[in-house]
Amino acid sequence: MKSIEGNFNNSEVNDLLKKHFIELRSVSPAGSTHVLDIDGLKDPSIKFWSLWEDNKLIGCGALKFLEKEHGEFKSIRVANEFRKNGIGERIMNHLIEEAKKLKITKLSIETGAGEFFLPARKLFCKFGFKPCPPFAHYKDDPNSCYYTLNL
Repeated sequence: MKSIEGNFNNSEVNDLLKKHFIELRSVSPAGSTHVLDIDGLKDPSIKFWSLWEDNKLIGCGALKFLEKEHGEFKSIRVANEFRKNGIGERIMNHLIEEAKKLKITKLSIETGAGEFFLPARKLFCKFGFKPCPPFAHYKDDPNSCYYTLNL
C-alpha cells in the first residue's frame, strides 16, 4: 500500500471525497454533520493521505491536530469497490502509525450515532477506541458518538 500526502488535485481523490461528503450529509441531520469538504481538509492543522494499491485508490484518511499531542481522525473513507475487504483496518493502521510519527499520544474520533455509522463504530472499537465525552469544539448531540484512544 502506498500513501500520498495531500494529493487533492488528483481527480480520483476529489471524486472519493465528494462522494464521502455528499453521502455523510445525506445520512446526518442538519446541525449534526461534521464532515469536512475538500477546502476544510486543506486547513494547515490537518494532514491528509490518499491510499493506493496497484495504482488504484483504495481509500483516504486525515489527522487534525487539536493540541500538540492530541489528534482527531477525519474523513476516513474506503473506496466503494474495496469495502468489506479489510481496507478500513489498513487505513486505520496507517493513520495510527502516522500519528505516532507525529508524536500524537491521544487520538479522538467523532462519528454518527445512526445505523449507517455502525460499521465505523465497530472498526473504531476494534482498534481500542473507547467512548468518551465530546472533545474540542463538539457538544453533546444524540446524533454523534465520540471515541478516544491513548497511544
